[in-house]
Amino acid sequence: MRETSNLGCALFEHGGTALIDLGGEDQVRVYSYAEIERQSDAVACGLLARGLKRGDRVAIVATNRAEYLIAFFGILRAGLVAVPVNHKLPAATVAFILEDCDARLAICDAARRGIVPEWLPAVVIPDGWGELVRDEPFAAVQPAPDEPAMFLYTSGSTGRPKGVVLSHRSHLWVLQIRARSPGRAGRRVLVAAPLYHMNALAMSQATLATGSTVVLLPAFTAESYIRAAARHRVHALTAVPTMIAMMLRDLALASADLTTVESIRVGSAPLSQRLVEQIHAAFPRAELSNGFGTTEAGPIVFGPHPDGLPRPDLSPGAAHPDVALRLRRNGRIVAEIMNGYHKLPDATGRAMTQDGYYITGDVFRRDADGFFFFVGRTDDMFVCGGENVYPGEVEKMLEAHPAVVQACVVPMPDELKGHKPVAFVVPRNPITEDQLRHFALANGPAYAHPRRVWLIDELPLAGTNKIDRKRLIELALEDAR
Repeated sequence: MRETSNLGCALFEHGGTALIDLGGEDQVRVYSYAEIERQSDAVACGLLARGLKRGDRVAIVATNRAEYLIAFFGILRAGLVAVPVNHKLPAATVAFILEDCDARLAICDAARRGIVPEWLPAVVIPDGWGELVRDEPFAAVQPAPDEPAMFLYTSGSTGRPKGVVLSHRSHLWVLQIRARSPGRAGRRVLVAAPLYHMNALAMSQATLATGSTVVLLPAFTAESYIRAAARHRVHALTAVPTMIAMMLRDLALASADLTTVESIRVGSAPLSQRLVEQIHAAFPRAELSNGFGTTEAGPIVFGPHPDGLPRPDLSPGAAHPDVALRLRRNGRIVAEIMNGYHKLPDATGRAMTQDGYYITGDVFRRDADGFFFFVGRTDDMFVCGGENVYPGEVEKMLEAHPAVVQACVVPMPDELKGHKPVAFVVPRNPITEDQLRHFALANGPAYAHPRRVWLIDELPLAGTNKIDRKRLIELALEDAR
């Protein structure tokens, strides 16, 4: 990776293929590193020619495609701030984000033009792309170390989205860590999670910074994911656990040649032991890594054990030597990376310790060897009869049953207990609600066993391809009514 202070310039300098794009109007588009460089500079020139000034915000409202990544790099090279927007949010929420970040321009695809408010100028892909780019020599802006590079909006579990302000320096550090990993160059990495999410965006940047090739899907379906991995002979898969679980259930997997897959990185949500076993069975030669990160703290918090001890399956690792990390007495991780929340000094103050650490809201335990294990999110935790229930722990227990593929546990209001756990389960084999409830009582604390179990074909996904817990709570309440 070249030395630079601009995150938009962090590309590996070589002549290979940078991007195989499956999200454009043509079936497949292939871009070299030289072409990505040239077009990124052309976007930077075009943006400045429109009168945008250093620090102005430019939103990207589109599905995954080549122009998305090129626009992202071009915005940063011009000294502007990129704002990837979750286009699956309600139109009113998208409008709030665009107003809150003080966007001066939106770059959107044609299908998303309708959710960009009329007051905001927009460049529409593909027809308006030629009007944006200016193919001229360009010298990238060299930003100050803590100068904002991007806003990523996150709402957590409740409330309006908050704009997380991330600097060039913070994510250049992430890429430098990834670039030091051996054997990374020359691989093909499949990215199907949305680029407005940290998981996909950071993985795409890291892939390009290490001289490998991004195979970019416009959106995830299990069949398209499998077909793309097989057709393009990918070496690495990256996804959230729900995506991998859906892939392993799809009939297309049986006929697909995925023998080139040598690594699988799962992150953004906790793993279960059952899913780990299924991944190892389907990909016996692939190395499995369990990633953890947050929008605020970045994608690297944990790393290998300092003494070389093998990482347990369900652990994301030991504390990374380059990360300032503390496990507070209540089990919450704190780490430092973001500048703060945009326009929200009070929220920033609540999320940060006095000495500059971000409190993640995730509850972890640490074993005697120093490995960390995810217990749950404080946002998801609820109280049942005076006992703290962490849904992730109950889900792992349910997924240990051989007839269960996936489980999601959510709270239901209860007059006596305050809340009670209920579960939605995707079965592999026939099983009844009573059998699962008895299994839970036999394998976990009585207060945490699901009082109701719904058997469903598929868990609903939110915009980040994580399980949509809010929708499941709505379904449970509708059924109760």
